[in-house]
Order: sequence, then C-alpha cells, then structure tokens
Amino acid sequence: MAKIIGSVVPVASRNCDTRIMLRGLPFVRPYRVPLFACLAGALLLLGCDVGHASPEAGDASLAPDRDGGVGPFAGNASQGVVEAATVRVECAGIHRQGGMSVCRAAPGTRVVMGGARTQADADGIFVVGFDRDAPPSETMRLWAPGGATAERVFEIAPREYTISRINGLPPSQVSEYSAAQLTRIESSSERKRAGDTSRWETAAFAGGFTWPIEGRQTSAFGAQRILNGEKKRPHYGVDLAAARGTPIVAPADGLVALADDALYFEGAMIVLDHGQGFLSKYLHVSRIDVEPGERVQRGQIIGAVGSKGRSTGPHLCWRLKWRDRNLDPSLWIKESASTTH
Repeated sequence: MAKIIGSVVPVASRNCDTRIMLRGLPFVRPYRVPLFACLAGALLLLGCDVGHASPEAGDASLAPDRDGGVGPFAGNASQGVVEAATVRVECAGIHRQGGMSVCRAAPGTRVVMGGARTQADADGIFVVGFDRDAPPSETMRLWAPGGATAERVFEIAPREYTISRINGLPPSQVSEYSAAQLTRIESSSERKRAGDTSRWETAAFAGGFTWPIEGRQTSAFGAQRILNGEKKRPHYGVDLAAARGTPIVAPADGLVALADDALYFEGAMIVLDHGQGFLSKYLHVSRIDVEPGERVQRGQIIGAVGSKGRSTGPHLCWRLKWRDRNLDPSLWIKESASTTH
C-alpha cells in the first residue's frame, strides 16, 4: 500500500480584505480581483493564516485504488510510495456564508468539499463556494495528480438575514397548484437542472464581476421569504429595481448554459457559466438576446429587465450558484462596488 504524505499551505483568511492584483496567477493577463486578500506574486503572506494539515492515518478514502488513483477519483498515477509529497494550494476570497474562494494548486488537482467536486484547470485554478447556510467550517480535500493528498479547513463567518414579506401573489404562484401546473413546474425544474450541469473549461470568474444593470437594490441575498403569509425558501438572489426593458449585460465573460422563456416561477431566465460551473442567473427577464451554447463577453447585452413568472413588478433577480450552493453575487462585484461587503 502506498504511503501518502500531504501538506497544504493556505494563504488567505476570512479577515483579509485587501484588494490586490493577482500577478502570481498564470492568466493570460493579470486580473484585478477585489477582496481576494493575501494572494499576490510569490505568495506574500500579509498577516493571514498559514497552516499545515495531513490526511488522517488509516483513512480508506485516501488510499490508492486498483488503477493507481486516489480517493473517490480514480486516476492514472503509478502505484508506489509517495515520500514527503506536498500539495500546495493558494486560496483567497470571501470566507463567509454566501461567499466564495478562488484557489490555485497543481494542474489537475481534484477537489472535494462537502460532497461538491471540482478540478483545477490547466493553470491550476479552481473555485469553491460557501452556501447561504454553510456551517462554521468546511474541509476541502485535495488529490494531486502524483498521488499526494491534503486538507484545507475554511473557517466560515456567519451572517444574519432579513425577512422579506410579499403579499398579493396569485395562489398558483405560492402553494395552490393544479395537476397541469405541477406538470409544468416539474418540466421547468428538469430544464433548470440541465442548465446547472454546465462546466465550461475556463476561469472567467477569476476576473471579478460588474453589476449587470444599474438599479436600486430592493431585496438582499438570503432574505427569508414570507409569501402571502406562508414561509417559503429563502431568497437566493439580489433584487435590483429597474424599468421594464432595461438592458442586462454579462458581468463577466461566460457561456450561455440556459436561455428559457417558459419557466413556471422564473418566467424567463438566462444562465451564464463563467467557468467550471460557476453560474450566474437572471430571472423574470422580458427579453432574451442570447442562445444556449453562445459565448458572451463582459458588458455584452444578454436580455432585458421584465416581470415574468412570480414577480410583482419589473426588476432583475440576480443569482449566483456553484454546484448545489447558493452564493451572494454582490460579494463578487468588481472594483469599488464590493468594498462594503
């Protein structure tokens, strides 16, 4: 049995909010990413947490499989002893509920965190997200191509969420559904799930986001929804008020994963994949200007504000999702718009 020795050096903590240039990351051009603290050049340690971790002895999930792979990801690594192997990972981001972190490790490093899986791209870049209801800490486990393993524990700051009450909605948009409506709801869900499986092989997310429209924020991410007096799922987006027909632009480069104008609750929705399944969503739109599979650039018009589906007036509901985790898009805003978050 191979002996697996792993270590990990995290280079960011939840308390680091310094804005920097990621000059050390192997992108075609440097990206200025807000709030990605302590990750620049050759790992300048700006007073952040630096730790060391190794896999627990006897952990069967880390043992090589019959094909020489490690853990839940069977690979082509040769069998044998991995002596003093090191997994080095650099992470920086917003480590709080609804937040996210961009990391760099060896290209091809496979990652598992709380059941969510991803893999570092050819430049070693990958992203992870922390759900609205993320626990106080989450453990990220890494399997390097050579067989080394490691763990990185994220300490996740909690948040307090407001309560949002909306009355006057049609009962058919809250809890009273006919058989035909239930069929339509299931059909809509299937199409949405298909869009969520997109995994565009790029890292456009690392450049940060800009606002998709200019509008007053009317509902914050994570608010507990009370619809017609009934407690429903939390609001997983940010609502921005704007006139019907206001152009919506892509906040970053992306691949259109879904463009559907016949969804039950969302009415019409556009989903963009900004790389590795890091998705942004645009709900209740009045017009869709893109098609599934189309590549869009930051600032390109993708649709227009509307009020289709479960909505009481024109606005944009903007959401962000990574795997099954709902994230706060306002935390990903580029430049000065993000400094208050």
